[in-house]
Amino acid sequence: MLRWALIFAVVAVVAALLGFGGIAGAAAGIAKFLFFLFVVGFVVFLVLGLMAGRKMTR
Repeated sequence: MLRWALIFAVVAVVAALLGFGGIAGAAAGIAKFLFFLFVVGFVVFLVLGLMAGRKMTR
């Protein structure tokens, strides 16, 4: 998911440099959404992993 966010960010930068503002804005919005979705998923799985690790050591 992070890979797709980076791909959309690069597409947004290239489109902005070439003057395609609408495409650049849409690609940047998608990249931002995917990045925050990745961060939320990462935090959820990090907390779940920490909880599972605590149960295994007791």
